[in-house]
Amino acid sequence: HLYGEQDKLRNFVNIYVNDEDIRATQRLETPVKEGDTISIVPAIAGGAATEEKVQGGSAVKTEAASLPTLSNEEIARYSRHLIMPEVGMEGQRRLKAARVLMIGTGGLGAPTGMYLAAAGVGTLGVVDFDVVDASNLQRQIVHGTKDVGRPKIESARDRLNDINPNVKIEAYETRLTSENALELFRDYDMVVDGTDNFPTRYLVNDACVLAGKPNVYGSIFRFEGQASVFWAAKGACYRCLYPEPPPVGLVPSCAEGGVLGVLPGIVGAIQANEAIKLILGGGEPLINRLLLFDAWKLRFRELKLRKDPACPVCGENPTIKGLIDYEEFCGLRPAPAQGAAADKTEETRQMEEITASELKQRLDRGDDLQIIDVREPNEYEIARIPGSKLIPLGQVVNRQDEIEQERETVVHCKGGVRSARAIEALTRSGFKGRLVNLKGGITAWSNDVDPGVPKY
Repeated sequence: HLYGEQDKLRNFVNIYVNDEDIRATQRLETPVKEGDTISIVPAIAGGAATEEKVQGGSAVKTEAASLPTLSNEEIARYSRHLIMPEVGMEGQRRLKAARVLMIGTGGLGAPTGMYLAAAGVGTLGVVDFDVVDASNLQRQIVHGTKDVGRPKIESARDRLNDINPNVKIEAYETRLTSENALELFRDYDMVVDGTDNFPTRYLVNDACVLAGKPNVYGSIFRFEGQASVFWAAKGACYRCLYPEPPPVGLVPSCAEGGVLGVLPGIVGAIQANEAIKLILGGGEPLINRLLLFDAWKLRFRELKLRKDPACPVCGENPTIKGLIDYEEFCGLRPAPAQGAAADKTEETRQMEEITASELKQRLDRGDDLQIIDVREPNEYEIARIPGSKLIPLGQVVNRQDEIEQERETVVHCKGGVRSARAIEALTRSGFKGRLVNLKGGITAWSNDVDPGVPKY
């Protein structure tokens, strides 16, 4: 997956030799010597950088004389800040004047919001439209058991108000879209990206560039985390690092690949740290730097980022001057086709599906079906559909001789994404049998057929 047409490095992958991005040097002709470290940095759910340390400057434009005052209660609450000369009274008043917008109250948004509230950020805007699920509690520490089934926006608001009642919480129970992003971003000093999907991540980036706002970025997957500050006025944006998203399904989500529960706490705390530095106008923000963290090996690495003069949104001659359809851009919704091409696109896009209830009915009446489970062995140990055969996605093409082509085959995974990829891979490899995707995967089976099958 590293190379596309004409052996060109794909735009959602970066290769570093030590801490240098080879895209900006000799690319794949870059010489390496013994002891060099080569890092492949794919997208996870880049004035040019120099050797100088980039100082961010405060993102809060309020003049010192106009900053809000602190009450005696606030002085006592923030006393450990106030005795630090890097913060002091003016810095704490600057925190109180700040307006920070958080996108998401999940794994990253939970610790970020809690630390920003505790630090005394005056106004926290929170955007989320999801509800609390039991599977969130392993890592989304702003929510508790009693909150399962509640809107996340309400649960987070209550917890943040409990941490610090002096903080004003502005809650937006809505999906972030191209239609509302610029309006939402307008009245805030910066945006903290706690999203978990590529369309929203590119939307946040582009809206921040167009609105002139810093984008405090974080992402997580399994044991790995990334953090940076994308601020087009001072350096690279997210598109400079990853000009294009990976193909649909290539990068698993946390729901498919998992995430170590403490990882978002670490990365979210780093995001809160970066937001506070931007508000104070001190320290060395992660502008033009990408921080990588491996929780399993407990290692941090830092890589240089460079502002791309050809970047379509922040470059010298930008082609993106307004927000676009990000579902289409990320391949989740195909671009409209015309005439015969439209008919052909519709035909090739169709994949036969079956619901969990329909599958149960057909099994009960004795239809000759084989069920192929393309999840990983550890997932198979958690839960399985009776009679299913495990062939993990990465092995399905090489083991297709174990699938009887004369029988109808229902393919499933956890939610239906990996099974669709398996069907596409088998079809491309020449498999002639009938392949049907289980809509919603084993999760739908648990919801609609057998509640005794665990959900994870």
